[in-house]
This record gives sequence, C-alpha cells and structure tokens, in this order.
Amino acid sequence: MKISRTLATTRRVLRQLRHDPRTVALMLVVPLVLLSLLYWVYDASPRTFDNIGASLLGIFPMITMFLVTSIATLRERTSGTLERLLSMPLGKADLIVGYALAFGLLAIVQAGLATALAIWGLDLDITGSPWLLLVVALLDALLGTALGLFVSAFAASEFQAVQFMPAIIFPQLLLCGLLAPRDSMQPVLEAISNVLPMSYAVDAMNEVLRHPDVTGDFFRDVGIVAGSAVLVLALGAATLRRRTA
Repeated sequence: MKISRTLATTRRVLRQLRHDPRTVALMLVVPLVLLSLLYWVYDASPRTFDNIGASLLGIFPMITMFLVTSIATLRERTSGTLERLLSMPLGKADLIVGYALAFGLLAIVQAGLATALAIWGLDLDITGSPWLLLVVALLDALLGTALGLFVSAFAASEFQAVQFMPAIIFPQLLLCGLLAPRDSMQPVLEAISNVLPMSYAVDAMNEVLRHPDVTGDFFRDVGIVAGSAVLVLALGAATLRRRTA
C-alpha cells in the first residue's frame, strides 16, 4: 500500500460526495433528526432518554454510515469505476483504505455533530466525559463504514445492498442490550450477542453514562469495536476483485 495512492483515492471519493449533497445530508442530518425525535418521544421522562439516548448515539451513526457506504461503493462497482481502477497499478488496500478514510472523515463530522447535539442541545445527562462519547460514536460510525464496504462486494444492485441491512444490522440492534439486558436473554441469544460488535458499542456508551472515570471495561469495549472495524476492512480488501476477466 502506498500513501500517495491511498490519499488519491480518498480525494476522489470526497470530490464525488461533494457533488452529492443528498448523500451528505443523509449522513450528517438524519442522526440528528432521529436523536431529536427520540428526545421528544421521551419528553415527559428525561431519565429514560438519558438511558437510551447514549446507546443510540452510537447506533444511529453506525446504521447511516452502513447504508451510505454500501450504496455508494456498490454504485462505483456497477458503474465500472472500480473495474477500471483495479486494472491500474493500484493495490486493493489502497482502494479500501482510501474509501475508509474518505467516509471516515465524514464519520468524524457526523459523530461530532450528534454528540454535540445530544450533550448541549438535548441535555443528555452523563457521568463521564463527553469526549469519550465522541470517541465511541466515531468508532461506531467507522465500523458502519467498514461493514458497508464489506457487504457491497456481495450485492448486485443498490436494492440488494439495502436488503443486507436486516441481515447485518437488525440482529445486532435486537441483541445489543438496548431493548433488554443481555444477561437476561436466553443463553443462546446471550452467546450470540457476545460476539456482535454493536453489543460492545452499547456497553461502552453505558460505561460513559454511569462512570466518571475511564474504566477497564470501557477500554475493552472500544478495543473490540475498533478491532472489529479493522477486521471487517481486511475482509473487504480480501473480497475486492474484478468482476470480469
């Protein structure tokens, strides 16, 4: 992998996104709207919003980045852009990391806006540092980016890319501990939840919600989320291939 080639890919993707304001709006605005709707839903019960809002602060960026990244990457596959790039002296790692950096920059903006809105706009009451919330939200958004890059290799159309969401995101959403404590689930479901990265994203958010200092569990949780993102990116590079001989 060469830095110059990776950064060239990053710049190209950012230029394309600059001319696609609807996609940028989806990434940056939708999580803010969803957090605001949740706040109004629990207007009469601020404590409930505090308990759920911190978790969803990490889940919403993951979902939106997954959708946008998978669709945008698949669009480049079906248009032949990736086919042409792969015929050039450009490594798979250059492409994957370049895409990840481009969407990762937007993920930083997205996570920053969502965290700022939750803390200072919606009065999310947390015990720990808001910066720790930002770190977790950013890692969750990067994980969503990695998952989107990975699943785009297995979809033949944008519609199929969206269809991967029930298979990849919804099971994690149901088993991450947001709806019920994971240790109260059936043993099989608890075991499955223990290997899903979203579970650790929610756990990390809850650590910030409840503890004033950084805990060992927090380091474990963010390490697993970050490691999962790196692993999925590596799998994405392994599945990146030309579709024609």
